[in-house]
Amino acid sequence: QVQLVESGGGLVQPGGSLRLSCETSGFTLSYYAIGWFRQAPGKEREGVSCINSYDVISYADSVKGRFTISRDNAKNAVYLQINSLKPEDTAVYYCATTHEFWCSDTVTAFTVWGQGTQVTVSS
Repeated sequence: QVQLVESGGGLVQPGGSLRLSCETSGFTLSYYAIGWFRQAPGKEREGVSCINSYDVISYADSVKGRFTISRDNAKNAVYLQINSLKPEDTAVYYCATTHEFWCSDTVTAFTVWGQGTQVTVSS
C-alpha cells in the first residue's frame, strides 16, 4: 500500500526555518516523482515544489530562493527545507506522488497524498 506521511511542521517566527519530511512506503521512491503542496485557509491547494525520478526540480515562483526540495531514496524520504519564512507561508503542507517518474503542474495528476502538516508563521 502506497503511503506518504508528512512531519516537521510547527509554529515559527517570521524569518525562521523549518524542515518538512515526507516519509514514503509501499513503493520504490527512486522511480517516482514527489511534489510538495500547500493549502491556506480559504484558498486552493497550490504546488510548491516537485522532484522527479531524475532529480529534476521545479519550484513555484513564490518560493524560489527560500525553499529547497531534496530526496534520500535510501531513507525513502523527501524533504522540504523552508527558510526565511513569511506569514503568507502559513498553510497545511502536503506531499504527494504522481506515481509516475514525471512531475506535473496539475494537482489532480498527483494520485496519492499524505495527511498534511501544519506550518504557522507568526510572531
